[in-house]
Amino acid sequence: MKMTGYLQRALLACLLLGTMGAPPAAAQMAMPVVQPGYEPPRLASGKPDLGGVWTNASSTNLERARELGDQLIYSDAEMAKIEGETFTRNARINAPTAREVQETWTTIARGPDTLDECRGGSRGVNCGYNAGWTDPGDWVMRVNGQGRTSLITYPGNGRIPARLSGADAGRARIVQSSEADTTRGEADNPEDRSLGERCLMSFGVSSGPVMTDQLYNNTYQFVQTADHFAIWVEMVHDVRIIPIGGKHRSDGIRPWMGDSIASWDGDTLVVETVGFHPRQNVRGGGPNMKVTERFTRVAEDRLHYAFHVEDPATWVEPWGGEYEFASVEGTVYEYACHEGNHGLIGILGGARAEDAAAK
Repeated sequence: MKMTGYLQRALLACLLLGTMGAPPAAAQMAMPVVQPGYEPPRLASGKPDLGGVWTNASSTNLERARELGDQLIYSDAEMAKIEGETFTRNARINAPTAREVQETWTTIARGPDTLDECRGGSRGVNCGYNAGWTDPGDWVMRVNGQGRTSLITYPGNGRIPARLSGADAGRARIVQSSEADTTRGEADNPEDRSLGERCLMSFGVSSGPVMTDQLYNNTYQFVQTADHFAIWVEMVHDVRIIPIGGKHRSDGIRPWMGDSIASWDGDTLVVETVGFHPRQNVRGGGPNMKVTERFTRVAEDRLHYAFHVEDPATWVEPWGGEYEFASVEGTVYEYACHEGNHGLIGILGGARAEDAAAK
């Protein structure tokens, strides 16, 4: 059997595991840099207390812009420029709209969606919410004080690797967004709509794993006991309940957000997730994808988060990265999704009207 480079490396890592003692994921994942002299708060068990309210809001994307190549770290001048432009745009967008603009809106702009009114700078149909409703993050993500060009750190180009030919064969058809997928038949039944649209899961995959920021609601509350770690996600109020020291399920059930278990590696909580629900699109991974996450408090107001994704049936190589959560005051508020409004009814009703017209 001819093996890909990924499979060869994975086999080599497994062979080395018995002599080196470190799992392949840990060997590739970024290690945290703890602030000198910092000692994390601890539970009665002696383990670090990761509890608190945290945010990963940032202007840094999961994947790096192609033009940046292998550049992982921004210079101070580059960060100042990026953040300065963001603050300038925010100030302009948040300022009261001049009366002359209001009175001639359709003439000068042909409608609000043609202007840069989204806090993230999007336009057209991508500007579903104006700046008053969004909070994507205004600051470049920093890790150990260094500004990052992407959350992914490997492969070196900071991007999700290429997919293997035929990787999607036999997998469940998953709708990611109503705007991106207009294939006829997507509005045949409510179950054909995206999970976020149906309020079943957070939009995008902010709940993870891998956990990433979104257009708004980038707040998480971590609650920890001696034998469980819970992550309450503000977006669509998803909750990941992770047993510490437990075993993966053996009943064949594949839950939303996968089957997660945790263990301690010194002061770092390591979470391993497998068995993802077949109707949940997690970065396009397959049924045998495995995600490893590492949570480490590195300062009073910072928590290091590293992630490693492997799926030899989907990508040509594993990928992963890191970022730091920042602590925030307050609590996580309920996110009331759109159950009961006219959105889903309108989508399905419109499709039935199109069916009737086609006949």
